[in-house]
Amino acid sequence: MRRPRLAARFGLRTRLVAAFLFVAAVSAAATAALTYREARSAILQQTQDTAVAQFRDRVGAQGITLPLDPTTLREMCLALARQGKSHTWTVFAEYGTLRASSSDRPTSGVITPELRAATRANAHGSFQRVVSGGRPWLTVGMPTVFDRGDGRQPTGLVVYAVMPLSTEEANIAAMVTAARDGAVPALLVALVPALLAARSVLRPVRELRRAAAGIGRGELDTRIAVRGSDELAELAWTFNESSTQLQQSVEELRRAEERARRFASDVAHELRTPLAGMLAVTEVLDEDAAALHSDTAAAVRLISTETGKLATLVEDLMEISRFDAGAADLHGDEVDLAETVRKTLQARHWEDRVRTELPDGVRAVLDPRRFDVIVANLVGNALRHGAEPVTVRVRTGRDDDGAALLVTEVQDTGPGIDAEVLPHIFDRFYKADAARTRSAGSGLGLAITRENVRLHGGIVTAVNAPSGGALFTVTLPLGRR
Repeated sequence: MRRPRLAARFGLRTRLVAAFLFVAAVSAAATAALTYREARSAILQQTQDTAVAQFRDRVGAQGITLPLDPTTLREMCLALARQGKSHTWTVFAEYGTLRASSSDRPTSGVITPELRAATRANAHGSFQRVVSGGRPWLTVGMPTVFDRGDGRQPTGLVVYAVMPLSTEEANIAAMVTAARDGAVPALLVALVPALLAARSVLRPVRELRRAAAGIGRGELDTRIAVRGSDELAELAWTFNESSTQLQQSVEELRRAEERARRFASDVAHELRTPLAGMLAVTEVLDEDAAALHSDTAAAVRLISTETGKLATLVEDLMEISRFDAGAADLHGDEVDLAETVRKTLQARHWEDRVRTELPDGVRAVLDPRRFDVIVANLVGNALRHGAEPVTVRVRTGRDDDGAALLVTEVQDTGPGIDAEVLPHIFDRFYKADAARTRSAGSGLGLAITRENVRLHGGIVTAVNAPSGGALFTVTLPLGRR
């Protein structure tokens, strides 16, 4: 499986830092928004309350003599406008049809009909914050009253004060600017603990990765230092426990495998001497079988056949044990491929049963004895389990890197190999039919073929040919002297 290659921007460190900064940014933005809202409300409320109270007091302190004329009304507006201390007021007065103000305009578009209605309906006056011309304003309406014996009565005179809130809005804007300008340094400061936190989290993750890679390379004694008592420490402890159990299991399996190999090797070795004697006896009996009774002759030939099978099995077991022990040697020699394949077929009397496609002049460096075993096992398997004729082809080719290859193909014309059998065709003692307890061969021929091919640095595959039958392909590097 190919190891995934992740871009750095998708790394765990980047995601942790981004998450930390995101939380910090959201927290800062939320805090700034709440602070802005509360501060804005407090500033405007304070300004509003102060202005309304001050204007009410100034209006109440005015001595009003009815009826009013335009000049008196104008002078009253100017007097009230001069009394605005913390803020500059523009005062407007409405008395019946008379209109006057402290400015050049007798009335203001900032004063809304809603404020006029609320002011005339409330003896204590009313106020309103409006935005006109893109600027914020505070408008205060105050009706004037005079005392009579039956209570305070409205005079019909209504005085309005229009005050700009530009200073307050500027202060609020300055607060927003300060909060915005302070957010970037705050995020940069937050980056430091974010990196430290990411480092503390990623350190055990990196150690776990290195330890897992060591386990994958077969270094089963790899362990991780357990630090602290958090979830990462628990993960490291679990990994160490799993590694310990895996090491114990693998060591036990290795010991069991070694015992099994030693047992097979010892048994095969011990059987070679008595088998040699048995083969010598069966050869003598085979020569005299024609002179024996028919039943006795059949029994003698059966014993001879089974003894030969047993001898083949013992030799195959010895060969497999040499591969398992790493004692198999490769003795390379430059040979003619066509001649080598023909000698293999002639030695086993298969010339009439096997067709060949062998180009002349193809030479390669390989182990002649082991290549003989490769071809013999594949052809013998095709003759036993496939159907004649069997074809052996030899050709040359090149891999993706341009290196020269030697390709040997063995194809039969039988029914082919079941799809369920193909993945296990080179396994030791594998039987396609579970009910078949005996076979003509030892059950190790294809396994030995694969080991010999590997020893040459090549590969062997088995497929079902499109034209029918099984096709075995051996690909070896075409080495030459």
